Amino acid sequence: MAIYAVGDLQGCLEPLLCLLKEIDFDPKFDQLWAAGDVVNRGPQSLETLRFVKGLGQAFKMVLGNHDLHLLAVAHGVKRLNPKDTLQAILQAPDREELLTWLQRQPLLLRSNGYVMVHAGIPPHWDLATAKCMAGKVETVLRSDHAERFFDNMYGDTPTSWQPSQTESVQLRTITNYFTRMRYCNANGELELKTKQGPEHSPIGFAPWFSHRARRSSETKILFGHWASIDGESGDTNTYPLDTGCVWGGRLRIMSLDTGELSHCDCTETIANRSGR
Repeated sequence: MAIYAVGDLQGCLEPLLCLLKEIDFDPKFDQLWAAGDVVNRGPQSLETLRFVKGLGQAFKMVLGNHDLHLLAVAHGVKRLNPKDTLQAILQAPDREELLTWLQRQPLLLRSNGYVMVHAGIPPHWDLATAKCMAGKVETVLRSDHAERFFDNMYGDTPTSWQPSQTESVQLRTITNYFTRMRYCNANGELELKTKQGPEHSPIGFAPWFSHRARRSSETKILFGHWASIDGESGDTNTYPLDTGCVWGGRLRIMSLDTGELSHCDCTETIANRSGR
């Protein structure tokens, strides 16, 4: 069995099909992992969600911020943004089946010597802590209290997790680490406004993967979310997969068996239609 990891799809199904054909992917024998944000901003969010769900056991994913946003809208605690391309999912006859499946996906995936998250793991957490924290959110998402979670999910504060925080605040901070983080300091304090690459690092902060004392530095981490670094982290054990497909870049897929990277440039970008 060959295992492949792909970057943020964001509703761009055609580039994914292009790549799967290129690598001769066979769902009977192979497995595809996705680094989150399978929907939104691209032209085929509904079709993409149906396709990856239809792969069954041949597909695994972690939740990204756009996936969680879709679920929050579906739960009625958030309105669609002007740039969202989620309406077709919300109006689909199989909406509940798709959304129930999506809501049961994890924040952290560990297998075959790799860990996958959407945005990253803060430098002050080791892998055991990260798994524990991800499990807290996953448990709530799969419970009868999910709507309450989504109602409290949005916000840039607090900037770091503290044991004295209320449960809802802790869950928001954990979610921000796993699905929104780019920059933080060595103690895990988040800076969530800056989206550009490391040359634009805000004062006092650095890319999460660049901290020397990062406690997960020996772990091979696959992640997406950060298109502006164009697939380059400069770190041996981190593997950025988001190369900006939805913005007119490429879709990246990586073989976990060989480390080989493949790209597809056949994307139909919506950048000119909706803006970045």
